[in-house]
Amino acid sequence: MFNLLGAIVSGLFVGWLARFIYPGPVPMGLVMTVLLGIGGSMLASFVTVRASGEDYRDGINRAGCLSSVLGAMALIYIGRHLL
Repeated sequence: MFNLLGAIVSGLFVGWLARFIYPGPVPMGLVMTVLLGIGGSMLASFVTVRASGEDYRDGINRAGCLSSVLGAMALIYIGRHLL
């Protein structure tokens, strides 16, 4: 239960930050912002696990938060330009 709540709260923060940093308007609602943040976190963790070859570790660090925001921004780009 708390893992789901934590994912929603962190997804909201990451999605909001990605929308704030991304240049130009990003028209989407609160639910899409949360999903964008969660998807960005998942994309970033997948890429870092594949690149480093290490297992996923629990915990919050600055590099993980930055990569989550960059992953969310990549999803915004894909959604706006490729779909």
